[in-house]
Amino acid sequence: MQHLNLDFSKRVVVDSNTLDWLPSPLEGVTRKPLARENLESGHATSIVRYQAGTHFSAHSHPQGEEILVLEGTFSDEDGDYPQGTYIRNPPGSHHRPFSTDGCILFVKLNQFDLRDRERVRIDTEKQPWQAGIGGLKVMSLHDFEGQHTALVKWPADEVFQPHRHFGGEEILVLSGLFEDEHGQYPTHSWVRSPHLSEHHPFVKQETIIFVKVGHLPI
Repeated sequence: MQHLNLDFSKRVVVDSNTLDWLPSPLEGVTRKPLARENLESGHATSIVRYQAGTHFSAHSHPQGEEILVLEGTFSDEDGDYPQGTYIRNPPGSHHRPFSTDGCILFVKLNQFDLRDRERVRIDTEKQPWQAGIGGLKVMSLHDFEGQHTALVKWPADEVFQPHRHFGGEEILVLSGLFEDEHGQYPTHSWVRSPHLSEHHPFVKQETIIFVKVGHLPI
């Protein structure tokens, strides 16, 4: 599959629940591509599933790898990462991943600024929430020169102020139902909004989202 959702000037919404699992080059690993260039570039955003007992050969990530463990436990030679773990492997890093009992991951490959060298491991199930705007709770995961990654917890019936995104916004709904004037986004929906896009988000039920802002082309 080539050049899937790689026009960054357009808003993209994908309900990954409606996608089929597709085979990968590695037996035991399937995926739901959300955005992908040709295979040679390695630039990809996907939901990835490891079957129990799957072992991946050692490999490197020329422009980094970002992972959020959605279900199960993901592992490599450095440790085990249960559901809710946020992982950043910097450009040029390498590892040998596997999953003993199986797992599902949100994965972004080869999309880092080459100067962003921070290695991150955060168990978000154990990390405290901080107060945000209104009734929101925020858990910061990573920052680099105007690019911010966080989890945001929305209490039921929260309405956020209309706002614009400099450098765009990318959301993965982790639980609940996220909404704005454009539509509704159930759990495991992926939304990417371009530079200077605007919206007026709200929720009717408690909802948690993974958010990246400031990282898309200007």
